[in-house]
Amino acid sequence: MGRHEWSTGAGSGPRRRAFAATPAARADDATSRTRPGRWRLTALLGVSAAVLALVVTLLGTLPGGGASTAGTSRDRDRAHGTPAAPRGRPEPAVGWGFTHTRYSADEGSATATGRVAGRLAKDRGLPQVQALMGWGADNPEPVKGRYDFGAMDRRVGFIRESGGTPVITLCCAPDWMKGGRPGAGNTDWSRAALETAPTPEHYQDFADLAATVARRYPDVRHFIVWNEFKGFWNDGERRWDYEGYTRMYNLVYQALKKVDEDIMVGGPYLVMDSLGPHQQENASAGFRGPWGAMDQRVLDAFGYWNTHRAGADFVVVDGSSYANDDEPLPDEFAATDKLTAVSEWVRRQTHDLPLWWAEYYVEPADGDGERTGWSEAHRLAVHATGMIAMARGGADSGFYWNPEDETGADCPGCLWTPTTGTGGGRELPMYGLVSRFHRAFPPGTRFETVSVAPDDVPDVRVLAGAGTVLVVNTLNRAISARVDGRRFDMHAYEVRWLTR
Repeated sequence: MGRHEWSTGAGSGPRRRAFAATPAARADDATSRTRPGRWRLTALLGVSAAVLALVVTLLGTLPGGGASTAGTSRDRDRAHGTPAAPRGRPEPAVGWGFTHTRYSADEGSATATGRVAGRLAKDRGLPQVQALMGWGADNPEPVKGRYDFGAMDRRVGFIRESGGTPVITLCCAPDWMKGGRPGAGNTDWSRAALETAPTPEHYQDFADLAATVARRYPDVRHFIVWNEFKGFWNDGERRWDYEGYTRMYNLVYQALKKVDEDIMVGGPYLVMDSLGPHQQENASAGFRGPWGAMDQRVLDAFGYWNTHRAGADFVVVDGSSYANDDEPLPDEFAATDKLTAVSEWVRRQTHDLPLWWAEYYVEPADGDGERTGWSEAHRLAVHATGMIAMARGGADSGFYWNPEDETGADCPGCLWTPTTGTGGGRELPMYGLVSRFHRAFPPGTRFETVSVAPDDVPDVRVLAGAGTVLVVNTLNRAISARVDGRRFDMHAYEVRWLTR
């Protein structure tokens, strides 16, 4: 996903979101609005042409078989750098952190990147997610058996330096696994190409790549399999290709467990779409609320994966509080109740597997896909309310999307200022919320009920642990609130932390 959003046409697949890939894709991924599709062979011009095409493809997929291997290496299994020594078996929940996207603090001024790394280390190292290909990472295997982990090495190195818990999302796939051209210079960074899944005959190749990544970064103990079912859409039946995804998931799960049975693996990373009241097609009859109705196609996909998965150490979803038409119901604060409802539903389906929200969104995008219409105070208040909602529903971990922009002092919703200059890498308000939430409510927190004055109940959202109470004023005006036995004034949309 990313800061730009888009929807497919009527009757096609559910909403998906644009991605931020590597520098090579910056022009394409920021402006493209076309529907992603699978690679198709549109015509066969006779038997001879078909045979010739097959020969060319086979030659191209072999190392040295006509596909450039410049910049690649066979050095696949050697551990990169100095991995941190494992400290016992990893836990399946990691807490609250963020996802590295196209621009992040691994590049830029050494002063600025060091500032971010130091800040993260002081905050006990937030969990950090990095994708395998795209979102700042290059094609990891441009030719079968030839690898390029340079960008990935840099991102993992930054996570180590900042003391974070590393998580790798195993998406996306090299071109030769999905019908594209092999070769170091042939990677297609368009959104349609990135959002194409491996073809079934290459599911095992993708699983083998996942195992290679696990051996290269032995301190990465948590892996998410794929991203939002990208490319797994059944056009003929107008539903998710959950059979194909689950086949690939199971192969990846088994491959990672062969590397180390203690590696934590999770999926399915479905977008938990909901529909507004005027949308009847595909609306769930039984899973709905004031915020809308769940898309039954998503529930069906989740149910198939949950029934047929080879195993899972945690479960992963993503989604927004608002419906597919960008309408938050009944309003932007009450809409976050959807995140609680989805969290509770997922926990019931999986018999209480640890729950991760790989991405979560509470601010609808404008016509250009940007989320810039709210003040930062408004944004923080709704976001804090969303995090409270996920935690109340039983979520153990969640990851904020979009740490920084490429340039500019104004970066709505960013975690820190751009690291391109020596003055960059400075903390922004959203970082304070995410990092404080991580410290205050780690996995395993026992949430407590605290008193709230009856007059304040409609206006504030509250989450309390043994030592901390988080209070959010949901009104665009000042109030005087009484929470946990204390009376205090709050500014419009204020987020207040109380120590107990």
